[in-house]
Amino acid sequence: MTSRSKEKVAAAFRKLFRSPEKLDNDGAGPSGSPARRGLLRRHRDGVSPAEAAASLPSSPGATSLVKKKGNGASAGEVRERAAAVRTRRLMKELKEIQRLQENRPDPVFTVELVNDNLFEWHVRLHQIDPESDLAGDLRELHIPNILLHLIFPENFPFAPPFMRVIEPRIEKGFVMEGGAICMELLTPRGWASAYTVEAVVMQFAASVVKGQGRVARAPPRPSREFSRRRAEEAFRSLVKTHDKYGWVTPALSDG
Repeated sequence: MTSRSKEKVAAAFRKLFRSPEKLDNDGAGPSGSPARRGLLRRHRDGVSPAEAAASLPSSPGATSLVKKKGNGASAGEVRERAAAVRTRRLMKELKEIQRLQENRPDPVFTVELVNDNLFEWHVRLHQIDPESDLAGDLRELHIPNILLHLIFPENFPFAPPFMRVIEPRIEKGFVMEGGAICMELLTPRGWASAYTVEAVVMQFAASVVKGQGRVARAPPRPSREFSRRRAEEAFRSLVKTHDKYGWVTPALSDG
């Protein structure tokens, strides 16, 4: 090979293995496109997967939150931005639910804040499958609705709310001790930030019927505390079990 040919080969290899930063600067090659440059910048800045949630109309602050964090924001600034994202999302959902409540004479469910706290809701589920045994129990006992308690964590909507049944006390139906609910989308692994409160409530309405839930008639045993604390313990145990063994839909007889 002549010296001229060797120079051509060496030049070709230098061009092929040129660093992404240099390609960004001179605009040569595929990475010179604006989209490619943006991708490389995001990779270098360490943007987390939470940036994807910025596509939600209710959380436009998610991208700025992540970018700010990646650029060395203080912990206080990150918390403030996270709180803004949570507040904006819940305000949007609450207004939409209230609008539906006003426009429907018989809403499927209604919402009220607990002590005017935006991050803690009572949801009253008024309608489930009318042919189900649970619906029959509610009619027989003159119980107008199922009362649910939702608590939204600081990192909502990137983490699921905690939800439990307060009253009536339900047996089976994927309802556990303390009113905790065995439902995959309420777990960190099964949750997606696009899920709405309406989707969560409607999924519960379907699951409690599918699991053959019934209103408990016998008084609870003194050793079985029905409280939020007991519900949280039962739910933590549920998440740990499914993280270890995977999510397998239990038999209906297991409730």
